[in-house]
Order: sequence, then structure tokens, then C-alpha cells
Amino acid sequence: MTDFFRPYLLSFIPIFVSVNAIGILPIFLSLTDGISASGKRRTIYISISTATLLALAFMFAGRGILLLMGITVADFRVAGGILLLVLSVSLLFPKENEQKKADQDVGAFPLGTPLITGPAVLTTVLVLSGIRGFVPTAVSLILNMAIVLLVFLKADLMTRVMGRTGMKAFSKVAHILLAAIAVTMMRKGIVEIIRMGLGEG
Repeated sequence: MTDFFRPYLLSFIPIFVSVNAIGILPIFLSLTDGISASGKRRTIYISISTATLLALAFMFAGRGILLLMGITVADFRVAGGILLLVLSVSLLFPKENEQKKADQDVGAFPLGTPLITGPAVLTTVLVLSGIRGFVPTAVSLILNMAIVLLVFLKADLMTRVMGRTGMKAFSKVAHILLAAIAVTMMRKGIVEIIRMGLGEG
């Protein structure tokens, strides 16, 4: 019985670390601040659906797609980092007449990808599916997405504790954190590209 659950456990832990549900909670609160309760739930479901489907698709077809298009995970990191940086700057310095993004846009991007399912998760599921098998990896991924769903659905508890003023201050900090995540993604991607270039040389 222990041997049966071993590949599931060894798949679950790396994905749990890669997803980092608690770490992206502040950004989720910031991006959904001011959205109605029904809109927020819709955003949550869209983000989880996007993240799960993308990860599953990449797990089964990612290796072939990358080889076919000549794209590396490092390229994903840099591209995702640039998109996140642009978004974080627009959130930190919004135009006076700028309206909040539609709930669907916030759910699919940046919550669904690259925050929940980003380069780290895509790389992890791709590697684990080859080592632990597709079924343990897929089950572990779905369990982790269920955890993110639960964390997001209970996020309003933090909002009520902090209050409106606290949330505004918290929102700005979260936007800065988002920019820092973007820079980190770009930095890691650039380092990987440089290493690959040196290796080829």
C-alpha cells in the first residue's frame, strides 16, 4: 500500500511547492479587490480551470510542442516575466479613466497563467510525468488545484480582518510583489539562456 501511494506523494510535494497557493494569495486579493462576490467566484473558477487545463495539456503535449517550435522553458520565463511586469506597472500607476479589467481577463491572465500555472509548474509536471508517470502527476496536479480553489474561496476572511484601508495599502504592496515576481522570472530565464549558450559554445 505504501509503495502504491509513494509516486503520488512524490508528485504532490513538488507541485505544491511550485504552485505556492499561499504566496499568490496577496496578488489574488489585490487583483479582485472591488469585484462583486459573484464576479469574484467566476474569476476564481476561470483561473483554476485555465491553470488546470493548461498544466494538463502541457504535461501530455508540452515536450513535443517545445521541440517542434524550438521554445525552451527559459523562453517561457522571460516572456511571462515581461507580461507580468507590464501588468504590475499598469496596476501601480493606473490612468484616472481606466476601468478595472473584466473578471474573465483577470481570471485567465494573470491568475490562471502565469501566477498559478507558470513556468515552474509547467516544468515540474513535465519532468514528473516522465519520472512518476502520467496518472500520479495528473492526480497530484488536480489535488493541488483544489487546494488553490479552497484558499481563494476563503480569501475574503483576510479582507474582512484587514478592512478597506488596510486592503488598499496591502494592494499596493501586492502590486510591487507582482513586479518582483516578474523580475525574478525574467532573471531566471535569462540566466538559463546564458547557460545554454555557454554550454553550446
